[in-house]
Amino acid sequence: MSAEPWDMRLSNAEREEAMDVLGEHVSTGRLDIDEFGSRSAKIGAAARVSDLIPLFEDLPAPQPAVLSVPRAQAEPAPRTGTVPQRMLTASAIPIAIVLAIALLFETHSIILALVLPAALALFLGRRRR
Repeated sequence: MSAEPWDMRLSNAEREEAMDVLGEHVSTGRLDIDEFGSRSAKIGAAARVSDLIPLFEDLPAPQPAVLSVPRAQAEPAPRTGTVPQRMLTASAIPIAIVLAIALLFETHSIILALVLPAALALFLGRRRR
């Protein structure tokens, strides 16, 4: 079982980078010395990536690289539809192609054979949106 990206433990190098980034914010005037001292103490005590999030959430770029992990990748998108609906949708195009080939041999009409899979693909594409 893998841990979530924001729940991973910090390395010394990641803490040092966070301190460097915090120093850049002081040098640009976004933080005063007292706030820098308070936040740098919290960075030194931080054990996990999630401990750094509140220290940088009100600051623009630059941010420590460890905070740039895309959270959308960490959380899978919810699936829509029931299992039979998803299976039918996934197998509809191959079934339509097989039927189109059978129609081609039976009717010798290439137009009819091409219309069936194209119409099904258009229908399923609109249904997903």
